[in-house]
Amino acid sequence: MKFTILFIGLFCFVGPIVNAQEQTPVVSPKDSTLQRVFEWNRKYVQRYKEDADLSYTSPGGEIGAPSKYVINGRLTTTYMLIGTEKLPVALAIIPDFTVRVRKERSAGVRTPSFRLGGTFYVRMDNRERDYRYVSLSFVHHSNGQDGMALNPDGSINTINGNFSTNYLRLKYHFAHQYYKANSRSEGLFHVIGFEWHKWFDYEKALENDYGFSRILYDFSWRRYRQQELWRLNVSLSYAMNSMKEYDLSIMKKRLNAELAFHYALPFMHNTFLMAATGYYGEDPYNIYYRDRYGYLRLGISTGILRGADKQR
Repeated sequence: MKFTILFIGLFCFVGPIVNAQEQTPVVSPKDSTLQRVFEWNRKYVQRYKEDADLSYTSPGGEIGAPSKYVINGRLTTTYMLIGTEKLPVALAIIPDFTVRVRKERSAGVRTPSFRLGGTFYVRMDNRERDYRYVSLSFVHHSNGQDGMALNPDGSINTINGNFSTNYLRLKYHFAHQYYKANSRSEGLFHVIGFEWHKWFDYEKALENDYGFSRILYDFSWRRYRQQELWRLNVSLSYAMNSMKEYDLSIMKKRLNAELAFHYALPFMHNTFLMAATGYYGEDPYNIYYRDRYGYLRLGISTGILRGADKQR
């Protein structure tokens, strides 16, 4: 009897300990480090998508452009082909389509602007909020037209003239994010880059007349509270290659600059009201690259947005 009571007591005492050991496996320091690396890789993939350009719809288009438009729209997204937590690199296909509906009898699009490319990302840091990474893109840009690029008088054929170019774009991305009172957070996001066309096929009419190499800088200031409330974007680019009629100091041809503000009303989800103003020394809308003008753009914008990070 005493032996039975002793056996039951040992069973009641030792059983839960053994069971607990079976249910809670010991995690080695190596496994813990690996899990943190997986977490960084997974969150950086989300960052790549959040930092992509926004899509927009703009009634009236670029107000101030030489041509008048009914509505302009840009549609872009990120297809993440490789984005596994087990790798510090990622690969995406990014379509970027812009159309301008002209203010004329047929309300024609005439020359849509198609960009399609692939982007390779490399994580450069182990930090989540103050992160750094590099991206390398190869992009094809064309308008889908097959007429001669130039008219007999040397002017650009904007009716059905061909435009095509291919380029590499190398960017370094870095950010600083911090927390404020009332569950708010903010972030300052920077991109420094370089764009290069001359290694690849392009429309020969562009020779000595187009920005084939450009230095790039983008800045974004974003505020969050449960979701992204607003972002202020600044984009600058400057053509550095030789041009027949414009030396390196001619900013009116070489500089593209834009200041844009995107604001989300409380009932909006992943959508902003948009207001942008800027200057095109070289209109990026394919065959209209000779147009130079200041502009105002109003409308709505969207992208892959996020809510505020939980404070760590």
